[in-house]
Amino acid sequence: MELDIQKMIFEFIGGLGIFLFGIKYMGDGLQRSAGDKLRDILDKFTTNPIMGVLAGIIVTILIQSSSGTTVITVGLVSAGFMSLRQAIGVIMGANIGTTVTAFIIGIKISDYALPIIAVGAVLLFFFKNKRIHNLGQIVFGFGALFFGLELMGGGMKPLRSLQEFHDLTLSMSDNPLLGVLIGTIFTVIVQSSSATIGILQELFGQGLMDIRAALPVLFGDNIGTTITAVLASIGASVAARRAALTHVIFNLLGTGIFLIFLPLFTNFVQFLQDAMNLNPEMTIAFAHGSFNLTNTIIQLPLIGLLAWIVTKLIPGDDSMIEYKPKHLDPIFIEQSSSIALGQAKEEVLRMGKFAIIGLEASSEYQKTFSQKNADTAMQLEDAINNLDRKITDYLILISRSEMSSTESEEHSMLMDTVRDIERIGDHFENVVELVGFQITNKVKLTDSAKKDLEEMFDLTIQTLKDALTALDDKDTALAMKVLKSEEQIDKMERTLRKKHILRINEGACTGSAGIVFVDIISNLERIGDHSVNLAEAVLGHRD
Repeated sequence: MELDIQKMIFEFIGGLGIFLFGIKYMGDGLQRSAGDKLRDILDKFTTNPIMGVLAGIIVTILIQSSSGTTVITVGLVSAGFMSLRQAIGVIMGANIGTTVTAFIIGIKISDYALPIIAVGAVLLFFFKNKRIHNLGQIVFGFGALFFGLELMGGGMKPLRSLQEFHDLTLSMSDNPLLGVLIGTIFTVIVQSSSATIGILQELFGQGLMDIRAALPVLFGDNIGTTITAVLASIGASVAARRAALTHVIFNLLGTGIFLIFLPLFTNFVQFLQDAMNLNPEMTIAFAHGSFNLTNTIIQLPLIGLLAWIVTKLIPGDDSMIEYKPKHLDPIFIEQSSSIALGQAKEEVLRMGKFAIIGLEASSEYQKTFSQKNADTAMQLEDAINNLDRKITDYLILISRSEMSSTESEEHSMLMDTVRDIERIGDHFENVVELVGFQITNKVKLTDSAKKDLEEMFDLTIQTLKDALTALDDKDTALAMKVLKSEEQIDKMERTLRKKHILRINEGACTGSAGIVFVDIISNLERIGDHSVNLAEAVLGHRD
């Protein structure tokens, strides 16, 4: 039989594309159905390593991607929502959760792929209800997954007559490391272990590969899937890089252990196949599940050691932003509203420090165009929003208890202050977006405009610092200084607008540059206004 190479390649890459789309589309539908609960699951249910493993399994099943769970986890570690030890448990759970896709494929319902796609399409296009739409997305993605597999399988069938392929599979049977390498490289390219496991199931199902060659490839697939988390951690915090490295070490160690006991594991898989009368696809699914479950059981007690190893391999101070509040213990509300208000104030001041650092980062971004500064500012804005919600909820709880008139005034002041700091976060986020627009559209500011912006940034940052110090110390003299500084900011904004108009008239400045410049100084002026509100809160609470 003559091989039609073009048909083979087209069917394989087309099937792979549909398969990857199916997994992604189904995962997105599941994620939308879960709403915003994914981060909450990882945030709340990681109190100990075992709970972390369970959280990792649940989230991975919901989004159908261990890489996706690991990337979310890396982000949460970087943000301070999760410690490194908690993250290791989640990563282990993600490896178990991803095996669900292989079990779904093992059900072997490819013959019904097209009707399933049709049902999904009906739900997507003929119903406006959001829940039904999400269900349609899940069903459509589910069908596309199997249709893609069927196409890939059709593309791979002619390989049975190719001698070179038989020689390669024999080499993998005799040399497991070659199989591991092939599995790793292919998964790195595709960036989906589910896809490569699916291909492996098809190859094994068609008799194109025996179990001794298939298992090392399966191990390599698990190593290759770590690349997504590694890419996500580039340029991230020390903690995030450590979490990504843990994922790599976890799968490398697991592969090393299983390669040592490969003959034993091969016999175990063959025993399962015979004892449970498994089809070839389900055999690979059980092998995949057994590998990840056993690997997790072996390494779960070693979480402390893994954390120590990655800390040594990636040294440095962990400069992660701690999103979670540090001072808002509900027990203080029961004991004393006065103490609780004091704790709330400490958290508000911490939120204020985030605002200062975020404003400084946005200033640096404007000067250097360094993406690291933009990322820092955006993370801090996210942290400010989180603290805004937590502090507001805490203050609402305090308001339910009895307070003196002085405490009521303090409570009202803190509510207003939280709102002002949250708005400051919004304004430096606007600055970051404006600079991003400037970079994307290659908008150039004149040297004079850059110098003017730097001066206004410096004055605004110092004014905000003074306002927060005045709030902390109840320093009325410093609060009065803030009011005068804000007048300077207002005057500077008016002056800089006039200078900008002159530059446009002289042809030294483009319209796009003008939009960026004027909007940045406008946001800085608004930050000055919110700083005044903080200062007036101090002046309004004079003893």
